[in-house]
Amino acid sequence: MQTKKLKIIPLGGLGEFGMNCLALRYENDIIVIDAGLMFPETELLGVDIVVPDITYLVENKALVRAIILTHGHEDHIGGLPWILSELKIPVYATEFTLAYVEGKLEEHRLLDDIELVEIAPREKFTLGPFTIEPIRVTHSLVDCVALAIETPVGVVIHTGDFKIDLSPLDDHAFDLHTFAEYGKRGVLALLQDSTNVERTGYTPSERAVIPRLDEVFSQTKKKLFFTCFSSSIFRMRIALELARKHGRKVAIIGRSMMESTEIAQDLGYIEVPPGLIIQPGQMRDYPADQLMCLISGTQGEPMSALSRAAVDNHKFARIDAGDTVVMSSRIIPGNEKGIFRVIDHLCRRDAIVICDDGASGLIHVSGHGSQEELRLLINLVRPKYFIPIHGDYRNLQRHAKLAMETGAVEHAMVIEDGDVLELDKTDARKKDKVPAGRVLIDSGSSIDVVEDLVIKDRRILSEDGIVLAVVGINKRTGKVEQQPEVIMRGFGGADITEQAREAVLKTLDGLSTEQKSDYGMVKEKVRADLKRLIQKSTGRRPMIMPVIMEI
Repeated sequence: MQTKKLKIIPLGGLGEFGMNCLALRYENDIIVIDAGLMFPETELLGVDIVVPDITYLVENKALVRAIILTHGHEDHIGGLPWILSELKIPVYATEFTLAYVEGKLEEHRLLDDIELVEIAPREKFTLGPFTIEPIRVTHSLVDCVALAIETPVGVVIHTGDFKIDLSPLDDHAFDLHTFAEYGKRGVLALLQDSTNVERTGYTPSERAVIPRLDEVFSQTKKKLFFTCFSSSIFRMRIALELARKHGRKVAIIGRSMMESTEIAQDLGYIEVPPGLIIQPGQMRDYPADQLMCLISGTQGEPMSALSRAAVDNHKFARIDAGDTVVMSSRIIPGNEKGIFRVIDHLCRRDAIVICDDGASGLIHVSGHGSQEELRLLINLVRPKYFIPIHGDYRNLQRHAKLAMETGAVEHAMVIEDGDVLELDKTDARKKDKVPAGRVLIDSGSSIDVVEDLVIKDRRILSEDGIVLAVVGINKRTGKVEQQPEVIMRGFGGADITEQAREAVLKTLDGLSTEQKSDYGMVKEKVRADLKRLIQKSTGRRPMIMPVIMEI
């Protein structure tokens, strides 16, 4: 029903961190801002990623004009393959973001079906009744934008993720001027990033990490392993520049790290002097004090390059006593256990581990604005309505309170996923709800929706069965004390129990004593190898549950 009102409809990212996705609707036109994912909690067994429920968009697919992306982080673009498999609509994004998107769509065989349109700051474009101007913002990734959207009822500004950095490494500073211009002309609503609303003061510039990292490089006597988020292009650039300054060759290890470095080089965000980067296999040809390894695995992912190197199970990355490992990133909540496990393994190798130790200088800074930056932008824009986005409910609530405290906002409204906020020049109120929530995805060989975990478990058990692999390991010696027991139920076909037992034994034989003490890694290796064997032999995908018995 036509109402002559603008509808703001969050489908993800309001009430949780991640899977950011928001729809704007005016009459018979809808645009979507961002299409993110979030990673599952540990209790979501068998789930690879979590994406927003797009039932509302599918039901109105004839009205959806495009998806516009603010930047290239997974919590803003990771849900694209899922959404674009349902909606074949154009995607608008900046050059660097599109480079990430192309790789993602190519991986899912969607690239030929989707129109990708490059946008640039201060260059307006029109979609139906919406005229959109990207505005340059700074973040922990490059080429990020906010969106100023002119609608028939007024201007809406969506900040995306941001911090106010006036001296970024690429010299593309946060565009305060354009925000101020919109503030002078009048802004109906401001949707602002709430991630760091609980942090006082300002978020330091990316350049703030250089003095401490320079000190680390100068004090390191042996090999230096540097890990950060693979999307932290500025941080990688700093590490490469410091490696050159201190006479170290650089080996890049880890698929995501290599892909990001190549994209950044192609687009001119990183300039690498000839001869600085070497192949991982060449590391043995240089003295330890002339090597830096840029390595992926900053969040302790079980099979990442750093996790494998930490237990001496990587072909090229060997961490010896006295080597230095710099972990230049924050700990994402929920990843503490995996990260601390990796640090433990590194300490067993007598490596020097340097984490975010603010006491002796910064080695990591956030990409999100703190309270004073949020206040500054609110005072520049002076919106009639303020809507906090991107965060748990407590963040949204605290942000709404902060906005009202500035005195620059008439109304601050907290909305969550599925709420429909209708507004015009004189009024804004929550009306109705649309379907919203989480869709659980198992992205094994294709994109499979896990409609309900219990139903999925029952379906797998009924169709493909269950495999239990029981392994007894001596905690003190790391020895396998008895033959592994493999129990299979629900197959009804060929008996491959003996082959499976031999596969488990082979997996265990290939692990070092230290790796065997890391039960998380043992389980993952056993599960992966059994899955490969069973799929190859029977074509089935049973539920595989490795059980480690400590003897």
